[in-house]
Amino acid sequence: MISVVIPAHNEASVIDRCLRSLTEGAREAEVEVIVVCNGCQDDTARRAAAHGAMVDVIETDVASKSHALNLGDRRARGFPRFFVDADVVMTVEAMRRVALVLEEGTVLAASPRVEVALEERGWLVRAYHEIWMRLPYIRHQMLGSGVYALSKTGRQRFESFPDIIADDEFIRRLFCSEEKTSVSGASFTVVPPRTLKDLIHIGIRRRKGMDEIRAIYPESFREEYVGQRLALARLLIVPRLWPALAVYAYVKGGITLAYNWQRTRGRHGEWRRDDSSRVAE
Repeated sequence: MISVVIPAHNEASVIDRCLRSLTEGAREAEVEVIVVCNGCQDDTARRAAAHGAMVDVIETDVASKSHALNLGDRRARGFPRFFVDADVVMTVEAMRRVALVLEEGTVLAASPRVEVALEERGWLVRAYHEIWMRLPYIRHQMLGSGVYALSKTGRQRFESFPDIIADDEFIRRLFCSEEKTSVSGASFTVVPPRTLKDLIHIGIRRRKGMDEIRAIYPESFREEYVGQRLALARLLIVPRLWPALAVYAYVKGGITLAYNWQRTRGRHGEWRRDDSSRVAE
């Protein structure tokens, strides 16, 4: 049995889309999906429960993703075990491909490859993601950005999810390059923000999460920083990418300025979520 844990905080607008993609075509007893509604003030729980016996719903008053991950993880019975954000779309077939790789035992952590739904986005948002998709984090052994899966042995690498923002970054740094992979032939889809302002808005909280991880794994950050700088330098020799690189630099600069401004006022840890990509169904 494949287990899927979905932390969901006020995700009524997208939870149906997520659960349909995960359950359509699944064989009996092949998949169990655990939706942990944490601090919800909408009808996320009711919508999730309507998807039938394959979906188990847990409700908690604690509005915390890490708390929700731990609750769902304790309830889950199967491996490989997927941890999935409520606003992504992933098919059963993609899960099967990732599960096969993990069951071979060579790697302990894996994910499908990310695809970004840019069809209804303007040029600026598309330009930002053209650079983002070329970075080493995405191109090589990426875990996170909405989906990651662990084998039974991989799950034994840690006791429980710590109370931090960037759970995917925490997981990614538990494994060396030979122990993790992104699986070719399997993908999941994320819906990006609609504007650069929205990208900066959610980037502030991501920056806070990365600072938490940096305090735990300083060495890995130094290596990744050098790798990212080299990757961006290589892109500079491609003239057609210069406009997109300018957009990327603008967003990253905006995130840094806004984060530092909020940090001086003690507001950098506030919850921030992009609702522009969460269109009600």
